[in-house]
Amino acid sequence: MMDRLEVEAAYEKLIERFRRWAARRPDLRAAFVVGSRGRANHRADEWADLDIVIITTDPQFYIRSSGWVRRFGEPLLTFVEATAFGGESERRVLYEGMLDVDFALIPLQKLQAILAAAADAETIAKAQDMIGRGIRVLVDKDGMVSQAQMFANSAGRSTPRRPGQKDFLSLADSFLYHSVFTAKHLRRGETWWAGMCLNCHMQSLLLKMMEWHALADHRWKHDVWFRGRFMEEWAHPRAVGELTGTFAHYDRRDIARALLASMDLFRRVATETAGRLGYAYPAKADRHVAHWVGKRMLEIR
Repeated sequence: MMDRLEVEAAYEKLIERFRRWAARRPDLRAAFVVGSRGRANHRADEWADLDIVIITTDPQFYIRSSGWVRRFGEPLLTFVEATAFGGESERRVLYEGMLDVDFALIPLQKLQAILAAAADAETIAKAQDMIGRGIRVLVDKDGMVSQAQMFANSAGRSTPRRPGQKDFLSLADSFLYHSVFTAKHLRRGETWWAGMCLNCHMQSLLLKMMEWHALADHRWKHDVWFRGRFMEEWAHPRAVGELTGTFAHYDRRDIARALLASMDLFRRVATETAGRLGYAYPAKADRHVAHWVGKRMLEIR
């Protein structure tokens, strides 16, 4: 197993091979490193992957073919999936030494649209947030990455959107609805289906409420990372501590226990958030759901 310095050296060698190759490709107009190996804070450790954004006039070449990834190292596997935002694709590669590299493929036209403020607001905000945290430029043949950095720096990182009363109620209602959904499928004996709903979908709803809870607690000026990254730093410590009991094993009794714990945590965080925002919480529906689910889970436990 490589130590931290060896891992760092291996990634640097890969980056340099990519940079030289990218400089010779006419379709590849820009490339830069984002994530922990490019940003200013929360820098990379030996466990961090490498995220390279490719700006190209021919993204399909990188999607259809995989032979090009061999130019930078010996791949153990590679596949294509959707990017975290923006509706584009990325090729993910695992190289020897467990070097994990994501090549995000962005059409040139999309970057041009962002620079012209012609993209949708969400895409622009996400791009500003990504670039604003810091990047490492590898290739910038047309000066567009420099323009994007100036654009991001002038606009600053976007302020998270404050949810309206309808948004808040929709999230709370969805959580309560899926509490009943999970309980019913668990009682039916569908352990996998109930566990997936709890551990995946319901936890994503809980995460969103925890984000709003943290933002409301700091007057909407708080650095909440995407998809729960670094939650231990930005979420309320009590809420983070209570998460311990909200994930379930593949076991009917444990799912029943974790479901009740998740409902308790969501209720507390949501009611506190509602109070800070001056919103109504669906307390009546919560009482009915909690009573019904609690009785059915007690029969399992």
